[in-house]
Amino acid sequence: MYVRHLSLGDYRSWATAEVPLQPGINVLVGRNGIGKTNLVEALGYLATLGSHRVATDAPLIRRGTERALVRSAVVSQERELLLEVEINAGRANRARINRSPLTRPRDILGVLRTVLFAPEDLALVRGDPGERRRYLDETLTMLSPRMAGVRSDYERVLKQRNALLKSARGSRSAGGRSDGLATLDVWDEHLATAGAELIAGRLGLVDRLRPYVAAAYADLAEGARPYPDGDELPAGGDATRADLVYRGTVPLDTASGTAPDPDAGTAPGGRDLVDPELAERLRVAMLAELGRRRPVELERAVSLVGPHRDELELQLGAGPAKGYASHGESWSFALALRLAAFELLRIDGIDPVLVLDDVFAELDVARRERLAGLIADAEQVLITAAVPGDVPAVLGGRHITVSAEAIVPAGPEAGAPTDTVGGAGDPVRETADPAAPVPAAPVEQRGDDDG
Repeated sequence: MYVRHLSLGDYRSWATAEVPLQPGINVLVGRNGIGKTNLVEALGYLATLGSHRVATDAPLIRRGTERALVRSAVVSQERELLLEVEINAGRANRARINRSPLTRPRDILGVLRTVLFAPEDLALVRGDPGERRRYLDETLTMLSPRMAGVRSDYERVLKQRNALLKSARGSRSAGGRSDGLATLDVWDEHLATAGAELIAGRLGLVDRLRPYVAAAYADLAEGARPYPDGDELPAGGDATRADLVYRGTVPLDTASGTAPDPDAGTAPGGRDLVDPELAERLRVAMLAELGRRRPVELERAVSLVGPHRDELELQLGAGPAKGYASHGESWSFALALRLAAFELLRIDGIDPVLVLDDVFAELDVARRERLAGLIADAEQVLITAAVPGDVPAVLGGRHITVSAEAIVPAGPEAGAPTDTVGGAGDPVRETADPAAPVPAAPVEQRGDDDG
């Protein structure tokens, strides 16, 4: 899979942007603050319907406008598709494939698959549990797009249940009785059904990720080692072994659960990692735990059991990485998580697009070379860099200069640009050809929106 062309309209700092891309290595080079990160963020949004930088869509729309448009020509298995997402202020977003509107924007998930590593990913190791839960859920949705619906259902029920708990606490404080409390059992059933499926999917994903995380970390930290063909962790000292442990709020001996067959149970656009038998056991266990914790939940007016409270513990050696790993180890672990997701996604023979946003500048020379060796065979890699020399020369590829005046692609070697397309200024034109050039104009730069 690769992206042939990316178009933006009123997205962050870009009034318009037209970016021609090719298979292999693509390096976006430009000074800090010119908008490189905005370009790759938009591509990630098209794949996940979310930004890796902000929790809401509002900052993605250029100041003074009411919508942003992200459009991309994606080639997979010799078939080209035109994907479009319209991000609207104050109303529902819209998505299209080959100009045909989709019923729900999330129906576009799974068509373009990307794995994006950015400086913000250091929070995967050092940040709150929510960062790691998001990593699991985004990867799970890439593998099995239907899980986006499961996650949406769970979040909707959780919101309703929390509102009911809050109302019940208020009524009890006032000395009355909450009529809505009688429906709590019904909401528990809904929460347990969706929650159990989400947990089962996460557990299946963690089982698959573990050997790839361990191998990627070993490659980055100690030198090249091949990715494993089976489920065995690579040999080596315990002190340098990276591992994952899922810590759930539902008390269940998941070690006795059966991991899903990698060649069984598929969902449209990806592999389904949910073991139905494990999901049912989790549902029963979650219902029981919700009943046991109900008095405390009524007192606190918040749901304390479920995947929204679970933790993915990152282990380095015999202990947790959080709070103990050095800066370099934290960077390597965060990058290993993304590389593991990339390797897992490519199992079905279709490489996701790998995006590395300002990564090489944060690595020492040895780790740069090791990372270059790991990504060299990917079908398409997008790299952003302020300094071309930060990117190992062994990667070669096509360098694209990003400036306020234009986005200029050049050949693999330094030389005259082959063509100049798109800068920023005029609105994106609604043309049948996604690569149609747009006249260049200065970019409007806006502080935190610049990347």
